Amino acid sequence: MSQNNSGPKGVDVSRMFGRIARRYDLANRILSFGLCVYWRNTFVAEAVGLKPKDVADLATGSGDVAFALRAALPESTHVTGYDFCEPLLEIARERIAQESTQGLSFQSGDCMHLPLADNAVDLVTIAYGVRNFEDRPKGLRELRRVVRAGGSVLILEFSQPVVWFRPIHFIHVRMIAPIVATMLTGDLAAYRYLGTSIAGFPDADGLSAELRAAGFSAVRCRRMLFGTVAMHIATV
Repeated sequence: MSQNNSGPKGVDVSRMFGRIARRYDLANRILSFGLCVYWRNTFVAEAVGLKPKDVADLATGSGDVAFALRAALPESTHVTGYDFCEPLLEIARERIAQESTQGLSFQSGDCMHLPLADNAVDLVTIAYGVRNFEDRPKGLRELRRVVRAGGSVLILEFSQPVVWFRPIHFIHVRMIAPIVATMLTGDLAAYRYLGTSIAGFPDADGLSAELRAAGFSAVRCRRMLFGTVAMHIATV
């Protein structure tokens, strides 16, 4: 099935996440039945195995993945989270202040035009952000640009499940999740968008092909929960 490489306008995505910022992490945990924590921990364990010296966590949001990376990686590794949604970044910065976290910082940054030099970091991580790229081929090339030779990009993203699980997945994502999320956040439109964006996103093989087209030399993936979530490891 062919997929559309174009996403929503970045400004619209930023405003949408800004509206639900304070309830975003809670909604994720409830809607995923807590599985998002397991997926995040699996993702972070993969990052630790790569032994990076510096990490850029893109689409960092409120910093959920960035804080987990900071806790799991050596003290000498610096983690910087980037996002273009300031209300989410405010939450992340508040947490740094509350916990006096060292070796972690947050900056404004759009994945279409990252505020990073070429070959700037050993590892780029991005969880549930590629689906929101305004121009996916351009965004994937931007990820490739900022990673040093021998470095990697880790992507955790919703994907297309195996055939028999698709009806269950459809009911949850397109019917149940918007209702529950509206009760939690008061924003039905944001979670209608979630279902639409997942339905229009490539399966794991499709995203792997797009990563190779963006210039990555090797790509492997791990599918989870019958393919509804996939972790891609792309090497420069």
